[in-house]
Amino acid sequence: MIPKVFIDGEAGTTGLQIAARLKARTDIELLSIDEAKRKDIESRAALMNKSDAVILCLPDDAARLAVSLVSNPNTVIIDASTAHRTSAGWVYGFPEMDKGQRRAIAASTRISNPGCYPTGFIALVRPLVVSGLLPNDWPVTVNAVSGYSGGGRAMIAEFEDRQTEDNYRIYALGQAHKHPPEMKKHAGLSHLPMFLPAVGRFAQGMIIEVPLPLWALPKKPKRAAVHKLLESTYAAEPFVRVVPLAEGDAIKTLDAEGCNDTNRLELYVFGTDDQARLVARLDNLGKGASGAAVQNLNIALGLDEGAGLVA
Repeated sequence: MIPKVFIDGEAGTTGLQIAARLKARTDIELLSIDEAKRKDIESRAALMNKSDAVILCLPDDAARLAVSLVSNPNTVIIDASTAHRTSAGWVYGFPEMDKGQRRAIAASTRISNPGCYPTGFIALVRPLVVSGLLPNDWPVTVNAVSGYSGGGRAMIAEFEDRQTEDNYRIYALGQAHKHPPEMKKHAGLSHLPMFLPAVGRFAQGMIIEVPLPLWALPKKPKRAAVHKLLESTYAAEPFVRVVPLAEGDAIKTLDAEGCNDTNRLELYVFGTDDQARLVARLDNLGKGASGAAVQNLNIALGLDEGAGLVA
């Protein structure tokens, strides 16, 4: 039988993007709720419990409530909120993070979708920590900029309705943000990274940067060694591209929107033998949200992992 999938929160930014990737597919049946019953708990619970998989596109508290409504032990829940990204009993939905991650996702009924910023950060940092090139207690800094769609409906309206004239602004100035605990845990760090996020006047797309003074690291690795490690880590991954050094060196600037409307994650190692500028580029609504959810759905249901996705 064709698996049934329900998106709880389909009307939101991420939900709409997921639905767009699923509606044309014939290998699943996408269930929908009557608009008038979108907030009716009993109606939502009934749909969730008859589904093979549910994707939650809700605020954190609403996502926790939604999980409590699922009594069917076979229903797979993929949570796109922040609520369960560091929770015990939940598998982190970043298939490329570890050799056994796909198997863990396929075997689980509780999958937390990664955050957009953490996706790029973990992809860059985790292999270095695991290999020992980067000590897990290193004071890591991450600079990043995202399109305004990452802020949800309120921020989208703020920019698109010209409620603000800002072209670029930094935020989370007090170092209080939901992403660092997720970054710390899944990158294998012993301290929270210093996270310096920003938003620009473009709808979607993002760049994440991790500066590394290679000369100061205990093993003093050269830039080529860092690049080779990333290249070997993701060599077989269909959605991750480690850009060759020569190609990266020929680039003078990098546009945050270059991976838009794809599930592609691009990794760069810019710099010199003494200073590396590690960069990840992705679509915050693609590999950073809806694309990742669809990829996890495909894995969890035993379908073609790339179905509905563009590399």
